[in-house]
Amino acid sequence: MKKSTILILIILAVLVVDQWLKFYIKTTFQYGHGFDIMGLSWAKIHFVENEGMAFGITFGGSTGKLFLSLFRIIMVGFLAYMINKLMKEGESMGLLISFALIIAGAIGNIIDSVFYGVIFSESGYTLPTAVFMPEGGGYAPMLFGKVVDMFYFPMIDTILPDWVPFWGGESFRFFKPVFNVADSAISIGVVSILIFHRKFFKGEAKETKPDAAALSATAVASETSHQEEE
Repeated sequence: MKKSTILILIILAVLVVDQWLKFYIKTTFQYGHGFDIMGLSWAKIHFVENEGMAFGITFGGSTGKLFLSLFRIIMVGFLAYMINKLMKEGESMGLLISFALIIAGAIGNIIDSVFYGVIFSESGYTLPTAVFMPEGGGYAPMLFGKVVDMFYFPMIDTILPDWVPFWGGESFRFFKPVFNVADSAISIGVVSILIFHRKFFKGEAKETKPDAAALSATAVASETSHQEEE
């Protein structure tokens, strides 16, 4: 199977799982609702939405939201160019897969930002479950949709001891951000590059084997040099 085919299948698989789960969560649960995964109190499905970056980070209001949506689209184009360039240069499959995961995650969140405001009704704590393709139209114009998040892992939920500087006596929760499949794909891709493919950032040139002609020329030059010395 060609490398390009494998990468396309990986991207499609991530997108299908990401969008199916988002659609299910959005149309099944009210905002802020969910359930414990396998009965675990620290592993939850918890439906929330965000207007910003991965893990619920936001900035800049409506202007920032528009900028982020456009930036994501541009970045996907750049990453597609990069992965095509890397394939032509014969880079390792591990690096290519890492970039494919980042592309898939970016596209997954782009779909939310671009289309979800148009195709879904509003979700809220006091609102009923969202409706797909509502008669009155969606809750926001194109490019202003909210990203659906659902994975929540508050593995530590405690009160910090009084002796802890600055935060003593305050509540502490880890891991607080709520995220989705697309966020996970991006994170896995980035971490994989940083850990296993650091040479990509160093711009190290690949080692190339000398061809037969070069080897022959070197041998002839060496032999001639020995004869002259004699």
